[in-house]
Amino acid sequence: MRRSSTFARQVLLVRVSRRDGDAATNLVLPERLADRPRRRYGLNRFGRGHLPLGRAEIEAVMPVSPALAPATPVDESPAMTIPLLPGERTAARRVKFALVNACTVASLMLGINAIFVAMAGETRVAALLLIACVAFDGLDGALARRFGVASPFGAQMDSLADMCSFGLAAPVVVYASLAGSAPTGAAAVAAALVAGCAAIRLARFNVSPKDGRFFCGVPTTMAAAVLALTVAIGLPLPPVVQIAGVALLAFAMVSSFPYAKLARLLKLPPWVWLAPVIGALVDIRLTFALVVVGYLVSGPLLWLHQRRTA
Repeated sequence: MRRSSTFARQVLLVRVSRRDGDAATNLVLPERLADRPRRRYGLNRFGRGHLPLGRAEIEAVMPVSPALAPATPVDESPAMTIPLLPGERTAARRVKFALVNACTVASLMLGINAIFVAMAGETRVAALLLIACVAFDGLDGALARRFGVASPFGAQMDSLADMCSFGLAAPVVVYASLAGSAPTGAAAVAAALVAGCAAIRLARFNVSPKDGRFFCGVPTTMAAAVLALTVAIGLPLPPVVQIAGVALLAFAMVSSFPYAKLARLLKLPPWVWLAPVIGALVDIRLTFALVVVGYLVSGPLLWLHQRRTA
C-alpha cells in the first residue's frame, strides 16, 4: 500500500506539472519508480530503453485535477440588445412605429378571420377580408416610409403577416370556393402550390437586392388580390380552367420574369387607364380577366425585351 501511494503521488506530480507548463515537461521518472510498475505488472517483456511503453500507459491512466481551469475560454461579454426602432426614440416616433405595426397586425388578423369565414362556407365574405388584407399591407409600408420609421423588425413582421394572410389564407379561400365544383385532389394541389410558392417568394424577397422598377416574379400581395377578386366577383370559368389559373399564378410568383411595380404603372399615360375603366363599366368580369392575363404576359415580354437589348 505504501508503494502504491508513493507511486500515485509521483504520477499526480508529473501530471500537474505538465499542465502548468513549467520546466517539469522534461521530467524523467526515477529509475526505481519507472521499473517498479514494469516488474510488478510484467512490462519488461514488452520493451526497455527510455520507457516508451511504460510512460504511454502511465499517461493513459493519469487523473486530471479538478482544480485546473478549462482549456476553452468562456465568453463572459454581455449580450447586445438590438432596438426594434432604430434612430431617435422619441414619443412621437414610437407612436408612429406602433401605428405602422398595428396595420401589419390588422392585416394578419383579417387573414386569420378569412380562414375561419371560408371554413364556414362564406367564401365571398372571406375574399373581401383578403382584399382588406391587401389594403392594410400596402398601408403599413406607405406609412413606414412617410413617417421615417422603417426598420428590420417591421420588414420581418410584414413578411410573416404576408405569409399568414397571402400564403395561407388565400389558398384556403380558393380551395373553399372550388369545393364541390372541382375535383378535391386537384383543388388541394393547386392551393398547396400557392402556399409553397408564396413561402419561396417571400424568403427570396427578403434576401435579394431590391429593384425600384420591377418585381422578380409576381408579388404575393398581387397574387392574393387576384385570387380574392376572382372569388369575390365570381368569374364564370370552368373548374379546370380555374385550377389551371391558380397553378399558373403560383408558378408566376417564383419565376424570374420582371413585373412592373404599381408605382410604375401609375405613371402610364391616362389614356391607357381609360380602356379598363370603360370596360369595367360594361363587363367587370371580362375586363378583370383581360387585365390579369395582360399583367401575367407582361413579365415574359419584358424578359425577352431585356435579353434582346442586353
